[in-house]
Amino acid sequence: MTERDIIGIFGKMNSGKSSLMNLLTQQETSIVDPTPGTTADTKIALAEIHGLGPVKIMDTAGYDELNVLGDKKRKKSIAALNECDLILLVVDPSTKSFEAERELISAVHKLDKQLILIYNLFEKNDWILIPAIESILNKSAFYNKIELNATDSVFRQELLQSILKNYIPKNLTVELLPFVEPGEFYVLNIPMDEETPSGRYLRPQAMAEEYITRKWAFPVSYRMNLLKARNNDLSERKRWDDFLKSFKIKPRAIITDSQAIDIMKTWAPEHISLTTFSIMMINFMSRGKLNEFISGINAMNSLKAGDRILIAEACNHSRIKEDIGTVQIPRLIKAKYPEVHVDHVFGREFADISDIVNYKLVVHCGGCMISNQRMATRLRDLQAFGVAITNYGIFLSFMEGEETLQRVIKPWTEAESNF
Repeated sequence: MTERDIIGIFGKMNSGKSSLMNLLTQQETSIVDPTPGTTADTKIALAEIHGLGPVKIMDTAGYDELNVLGDKKRKKSIAALNECDLILLVVDPSTKSFEAERELISAVHKLDKQLILIYNLFEKNDWILIPAIESILNKSAFYNKIELNATDSVFRQELLQSILKNYIPKNLTVELLPFVEPGEFYVLNIPMDEETPSGRYLRPQAMAEEYITRKWAFPVSYRMNLLKARNNDLSERKRWDDFLKSFKIKPRAIITDSQAIDIMKTWAPEHISLTTFSIMMINFMSRGKLNEFISGINAMNSLKAGDRILIAEACNHSRIKEDIGTVQIPRLIKAKYPEVHVDHVFGREFADISDIVNYKLVVHCGGCMISNQRMATRLRDLQAFGVAITNYGIFLSFMEGEETLQRVIKPWTEAESNF
C-alpha cells in the first residue's frame, strides 16, 4: 500500500480553500460557492504531484464559523491538522480579522508541521495589504509564502513549484552512512563512560552497526579508555595499534564518539577515513542537510565579547561528570572565548525560546531522540532569523583544527559527489 504525503488546506470561510483544492487537482473536487460554510466536512482527493509522488489532499471546513455546527467543523479541522504533513493556509488579505489564521499558525508551530502561507488575491491590488497582515501574524516569519489567485489556472505551476521547493517529504530517504561498501570493515570507536546505559548501545551506535551489517559489510566495535588515552598511557595506545594490526583487510573507515576526536585525529591512520557518530546522526535526522551545519561553524570565526551561544540537546538524559553538552563543549568555548555567554536547552525547551534571534550560534547534538519533522522545524526557525547552527561532532572537530574538521566531513562530501 502506497504511503502518501498528506497536504491539508486550511483557512477561514470563503478564503478560497476549495478553489485551491480544485487548482491542485485540476478538477472540480470541491464545491465552490460564495455562501459561507459551503464546505461542511473535510473533502479528500488522491492525486500525483510530479516530483513529489502520490499525495492525499484534504480540503477542510472554514475555521471561523461561530456557531454549534462551526465548533464541530473546527474540531474536524484540528483532527485533520494533526494528520497532515504539509499545511497550506489560505489567507484572503481583504478580510478584517486574522484571529483564525493566528490560531492555526500557532497550532502548526506547536505540532512542528510544515506550512506554506497562500495569499489568495481576489483583487489584483490586495497584495498591498500583506505587510500589515504579516505584522499581525507574528509567527508568519517562520514560513514560506506565495501570492496567487486560486481561481486562475495560470498559477497552478507556481503553486506546485512552491510546494516542491519548500516541502520536505516524509518519505524522503537518506542513507545513514552513504560511504559504506560491501565486504569492507568499519570500526566503531565506543568509549563507554559513566553515562553509558547498561545492556545496550546508544541509538547512534546501534543504528550504525545495523546499517553496516545490512549493507553486507563488517562493523567492529572497540572500547577506548579515554582517560588513559588523554594521559598518554602507552599501554592504551599499544592496545589500539594492536587492534588495527589484527585486521587482514584494513578498515575502510573509523566512526568515533565525537568526544574522542582529540585522540582519534592522531591515532587514526591517514589512509583510513574518519568521522563521528554525531555527524552521522545530524545528517540523517536533518535529511541530508549536513552542509548547513558545516557552514554554520564559520560563526565561530567571528565571535566577539558578549556574543551568545546556545547548546541544544534533543533529550533529557541524566548528566554526570564529563557530560559532552554541559561540561566539555562549554569548557572549550570558555577557554578560547572567555567573554562569550553559553546557554543550554533540553528536549522540547527549544520551541519555547523567545529570543532565539539573539544567539550567534546554536551547537546541536546529533538529534537522535527527536523526529525528522522536529529537526526540520528547528532548522526552519533558525533560518528565518539568520541564526547559524552547527553540531557537536563538527564543533569538536573544528576545535582540533581545520585539518581535523576537513577530515571528518570528507567521507560525506566524497559520498555526495558520487551520487
